[in-house]
Amino acid sequence: MIAQLRGRILKKDAQAVVLDVGGVGYDVTIPVSTFYRLGEPGPEVTLLIHTHVREDTLALFGFLTATEQTLFERLIAVAGVGPRLAIAILSGIETPDLVAALRSGDVARLTRIPGVGKKTAERLVVELKDKMAGLEGADTAPEEAPLSLHDDVLSALVHLGYSRSEAERGVDKALKHGGDGPFEDLLRRTLRVLSGR
Repeated sequence: MIAQLRGRILKKDAQAVVLDVGGVGYDVTIPVSTFYRLGEPGPEVTLLIHTHVREDTLALFGFLTATEQTLFERLIAVAGVGPRLAIAILSGIETPDLVAALRSGDVARLTRIPGVGKKTAERLVVELKDKMAGLEGADTAPEEAPLSLHDDVLSALVHLGYSRSEAERGVDKALKHGGDGPFEDLLRRTLRVLSGR
């Protein structure tokens, strides 16, 4: 099993990164939090890897922090939660907030994550509430300065392939409905707006 990859970023988007490791390009699915902290294509990075094997698929899921990887592996151990939903959960809520919601049994907070219904949220709480020990000091993404937040998110969206006008409309709508907050939150909300969710 592949447990870690160190290589140069060839390309990245909000869901995946391609790492060049000794001339081989590995396609690795990542949460938004890892996407935000990776930086631009070019430099070398190290990702912690979860290798998911099924009869017809071998998929790699990458994380910059051990906390995210641990949460991912605990999430996919819950019945009905596959790797894609686990990545969506990690992309839809800050890691410390997820740990806090699971520990306190906050089903309402969990159901605000795209793709998580009430039954799934209740199952997550039942199965993971007592497995959050040691994750209280979960890693957090650095916050951006509020004055440049709008421009930073615009730049990230343009790098992802959105047109500037489309990105501006999405950011404005996300700001109108949810306020500002950390870069990662605004980027996440804007991506949801642009994908029509």
